[in-house]
Amino acid sequence: MYVIRSILERAIAAMVALLIAGCGTVAISGTAGPAVEAPTLRVGDRWVYHAVDGYRQKIVWDETHEITAMGSDGITVSVRITGATMDFMRTEVWSAPGVVRSGAIYEVETDRFDPALIRYKYQMTTGATWSESVRDLNKPPSPYGPIRFNATVGGYETVSTPAGSFDAIKLRYLIQLDDETFWRYPTQCDYVVWYAPSVGAMVREQKRSYYIERSVESAPQVPGQNAVIELTSFTRGR
Repeated sequence: MYVIRSILERAIAAMVALLIAGCGTVAISGTAGPAVEAPTLRVGDRWVYHAVDGYRQKIVWDETHEITAMGSDGITVSVRITGATMDFMRTEVWSAPGVVRSGAIYEVETDRFDPALIRYKYQMTTGATWSESVRDLNKPPSPYGPIRFNATVGGYETVSTPAGSFDAIKLRYLIQLDDETFWRYPTQCDYVVWYAPSVGAMVREQKRSYYIERSVESAPQVPGQNAVIELTSFTRGR
């Protein structure tokens, strides 16, 4: 019985891995458009977002992302998150636009990525894909595995947000987190991002996630994120 259970558990884990790896090349909608170049960033550039997450009971908050420093050692971004039950700051460090040495990949926790996480790979063109296996240096190498990140670039769409309408290129991220435990498999994330070249950042994001329990009988999917994040304002630095 133990051998059979072990085989079944490995099979479930393999199916989960194949799902996230195989979906990384799935086409997403949109029309063809120009390649997206890396943005020219300035100290003081500020993006403010409004976020809603949850199913029956919603969690609502606002995020302010502001570039506070730029130099040979990278780009420093201050992120303030405020809501009815939260008010705190965190810091991201980018080695270049779209290349994150430390920052958030799932919720609001700050991870240190090795190698750096490529959030946007410039030039971004429709049909482009990339994938990475990265570690969070804030966690020991065992028992935690790597974060597996898969990106697919779609076409352009006009997307409406509280900050206005934008001509945005659509991306899909499929991510397997490094949070597997003895009782469940890693969290699987399916994110869709609308990136507007006019503001050099995403203007809308939909987040869905789940994990699978180590139950041979049913292996239920347990829902996690059900979030929408939208730009409410963008201010150019000087």
